[in-house]
Amino acid sequence: MEFLTILLSGFLAFISPAGVVIDRTAENAIRSQFSQVEQLQVRVDNAPSYQVVKGKVERVRVAGRGIWLTPDIRIDALELETDPINLDLQRLRQGGKQSPLQSLRQPLQAGVRLVLTEENINQALQSPAVIARLQQLSTRFLAASEGSLLQPSQLVNPRVKFLENNRLRFQTDLKQSSSNEPLSLTVESGLEILGGKRVQLINPAVSVNGKPVPPFIVAALQNSFSNRFDLRTLEDYGIIARLLQLKVNQNQLEAAAFVRFEPSQGAGSP
Repeated sequence: MEFLTILLSGFLAFISPAGVVIDRTAENAIRSQFSQVEQLQVRVDNAPSYQVVKGKVERVRVAGRGIWLTPDIRIDALELETDPINLDLQRLRQGGKQSPLQSLRQPLQAGVRLVLTEENINQALQSPAVIARLQQLSTRFLAASEGSLLQPSQLVNPRVKFLENNRLRFQTDLKQSSSNEPLSLTVESGLEILGGKRVQLINPAVSVNGKPVPPFIVAALQNSFSNRFDLRTLEDYGIIARLLQLKVNQNQLEAAAFVRFEPSQGAGSP
């Protein structure tokens, strides 16, 4: 959800101290939040117009293609539409290091749709930052598991393959200090949304060098994944998110979500 905070901060910041809102200004403000943007359209609905000087905007709609969060992480398509926005302009003008989200007078709600291609994900998986994060997660999981096949290992060349019927395959080599020959780890599974709050692996199959791992390890992986992708953990940060759709086919992964940002304490009243 970090990229959503970046995006929302961008289009809140386009309200200038003079209270002027222009589509082009909003587009430039959003572009500035990302490493690169290939295509972007921003529409700001603002009726009646005098409400802007009070920090109010009726709706913002964003549609983009080729949104690069970093030089290694690309979103193929992004659509976002907000409910009415109500800001404390005085607090926004003060700025400083605080996020524009801290200037909210009322909750900010938005619908988001994302599309990722297989190429997008595989390029991200080669990013040093993503590999380091995966390494951290795998180390925790492997350390908590028993069995000679699951020793602490270095992940090498992680990659994903989209399959039919909402399934995907994750593969990586595991380089162990005790052996010169890396192991080949394969995880194939379906994905399912639970109550809009969690993503769960469905019928996962895990193998090392082509041999199935014990069922208790598969169950542990399934449980760890579900806990990791539990959107309820965001509520501690004032973010309520619900996943409405998660669809995988051989061409792309498509997700749709509802996000609500609660005002920080101390924001002005309407």
